[in-house]
Amino acid sequence: MEITELLEIVTVSRHFDDFVALDKVSLHIEAGEFFTLLGPSGCGKTTLLRLIAGFDQPDGGDILLDGKTILAAPPERRPLHTIFQNYALFPHMTVAENIAFPLRMAGIAKKEIQARVAEALDDVRLPDKARQYPDALSGGQKQRIAIARALVNRPRLLLLDEPLSALDAKLREQMQIELINLQKDIGITFIYVTHDQGEALALSHRIAVMDCGKIVQVDVPERLYGVPNSRFVADFIGKCNLLEGRVREQQGDSVIVELDGLGPVHVCRSETKFAAGSRCALTLRPEKIRIAAAIVNSADDESHFTGHVHDLLYLGDVTVYIVTLANGLLLEALLANSASGRTNFFEVGDQVEVAWSCDAGHLVLD
Repeated sequence: MEITELLEIVTVSRHFDDFVALDKVSLHIEAGEFFTLLGPSGCGKTTLLRLIAGFDQPDGGDILLDGKTILAAPPERRPLHTIFQNYALFPHMTVAENIAFPLRMAGIAKKEIQARVAEALDDVRLPDKARQYPDALSGGQKQRIAIARALVNRPRLLLLDEPLSALDAKLREQMQIELINLQKDIGITFIYVTHDQGEALALSHRIAVMDCGKIVQVDVPERLYGVPNSRFVADFIGKCNLLEGRVREQQGDSVIVELDGLGPVHVCRSETKFAAGSRCALTLRPEKIRIAAAIVNSADDESHFTGHVHDLLYLGDVTVYIVTLANGLLLEALLANSASGRTNFFEVGDQVEVAWSCDAGHLVLD
C-alpha cells in the first residue's frame, strides 16, 4: 500500500478562558495509518479529536485533509466518522437499522442501503446479527456494530475516542486484536485517543504523546518505549527507572555518566550529543536489569551494583523486585517466573546483585 500524507494539523491552538488546551500543535497523519493520540487526562488529546471532527473550532492554525482546509466544513460534511466510548447505538433499532441510519439520513436509495449494510456487516464479520437488537449483543459485538455504522458512509478517517475503556481487561485485549485486524483489512486511517500506554503500544503504527496541550514526541511504539526523548515520555510509557547523574565524557556515541551516589556507568549507542558536566538521567526499563544472588559472567562494560530487596510483587508471569542500592536509591527489576513448579523467590531483606549492559539504558537531558 502506498503511504501518502492524508491529514495535516498546522500550529493548531485552542483556549478555554485562561486554560490552554492546545498550544500550537502540528503533526501529519498518513493514509492507511493507525495513529494514536496518547497522554494523561487534560493533555488535549480529546480536544484535538473534536477539532478534527468539527465539533469545535480552533483559535488558531489550520486542519488540512488531502492538502485542503476543512475548518469551514460542518461535522456532517467532513469525510470522517467518530466512535465514542458508549457506541451510541439506538436500542429500539435492529443492528441493520442502526447501520442504515446515516444512509437514510443522506437520502440513499433503499436497494443501495441494503447492499452497503450487508457489506459493512461482512467487514466486521457479523453478517448474522442484522436482525438482532443491541441489547442482545456482547460488548465486543456492540463495538464492531458501531464501527460498521461508521464505515457504511465510506469515510476517509475513523476517529475513536477511548472506545474500549468500558470493557473488562480480557475483552479489551480481544478487541485490540479485532481492531488491528479490522483496520488492516479495510485500510481506513484510524485516529485513536487513549490514556492507556499498553493499548497505544499494542495498536498503533505511530503514537503522538501529549502533555499540557503540546505534542512532546511522535514515533513508532518501539522507539517511544526504547528511546524516549524526555523524562516525561520515559516515565509515562510503561515502567521506568530514572537514575540521576552528570555526563563525565562522551566519545562518539559512547557516554560515561557519573550517577549520583553510585559512580560511573558506561552508556553506549547514545543518539544525542552531551556536553561534559551536563545534568542528565539514565532511563532504564525494569526488564533490562539482571537480578541474582550473585551475578556471574559479567561483561566489562556492564554496570554492576549490590543492594537489598526492599519489596516484591508477584504478578504471575513475572515478579517485580524493588531493590535498595547502597545510596538509598530504589531500583525496580523484573524476574521472569519461567521455571516449572514454584518459583524460588528472593525475600524482603535478601542481599542481591543487579546489573545491566551498556546498551540497556537511554540518556535524556534535564
